[in-house]
Amino acid sequence: MTSPLELPGWRHVYSGKVRDLYVPADASDAATAERMLVVASDRVSAFDHVLSPGIPDKGVLLTTLSLWWFDQLAGADGGRGIPNHLASSHVLTLGADGEANTADDLQSLIPDAVTGRAMVVKSLDMQPIECVVRGYLTGSGWAEYRENGTVCGIVLPAGLRNGDRLPEPIYTPAWKAPMGEHDENITYERTVELVGAERAAELRDLSLEIYTRAARTAEQHGVILADTKFEFGIDDDGVMTLADEVLTSDSSRYWDAAAWASGTTPEERMASFDKQIVRDWLAANWPPPREGEPPALPADVIERTTARYRELLERLTAA
Repeated sequence: MTSPLELPGWRHVYSGKVRDLYVPADASDAATAERMLVVASDRVSAFDHVLSPGIPDKGVLLTTLSLWWFDQLAGADGGRGIPNHLASSHVLTLGADGEANTADDLQSLIPDAVTGRAMVVKSLDMQPIECVVRGYLTGSGWAEYRENGTVCGIVLPAGLRNGDRLPEPIYTPAWKAPMGEHDENITYERTVELVGAERAAELRDLSLEIYTRAARTAEQHGVILADTKFEFGIDDDGVMTLADEVLTSDSSRYWDAAAWASGTTPEERMASFDKQIVRDWLAANWPPPREGEPPALPADVIERTTARYRELLERLTAA
């Protein structure tokens, strides 16, 4: 993995597989100390390995999509406002028509080197739960269903096929394991043990509400939101707050609605708008146990993956 960028005004504190986290270099006042800079890189990972080269513009495309969804969920979709982690320091101005407008002056804090792929966010007390919502039967859920008729222990009707829509969305939380370990699917009862009954219910209900709203919006653009995962934190006022990336190609499965309806094979029905092209190529060209350095991604795989990320953004945000 390449070294993190040196960014004026910010100090690097953490790098994940695809994102880098910075805190203010000068945290002398409380307001500054509570901010962080989240930078989405162009890195791409598969099978727990960071691959090279990266996917050009991936960081910009995912950040743009996250910001669009934060805006939708703040009320632009017609629903109630869901609190999110974007830091707000708004300056009130009056337009030529006399109407009040707001402009976020915190964008000036984002260094030029990461413009378009960074967010200034509030520091939160992050919850140790990855909140997964599934609206369709696929992936690891399909494998479990074939074996036991369940998904994460939740009993589902018999006779479902790979890629079928579930009778209603289901909430299947996971425990966020320490760095270097795999997240672990857990029961709802276990989330109660981890965060308490009130917070557990809040995480579940918020996740299902956001999924339902987002799925409805996606359908209006000819896209299916098959499943997704959310992360939440608690702000200084005790408010549960949507955080991290939201409803991006890296955190969600999106399918083309027309292909899903007309396809005759799982591959046709569930061609996703994400890095599945990368996974498929790596699976075919780097067999288990996948030790050592992964092979470099070929140019055509990179180009096709970038195109899928871009197509999803353009379709969802089209007027």
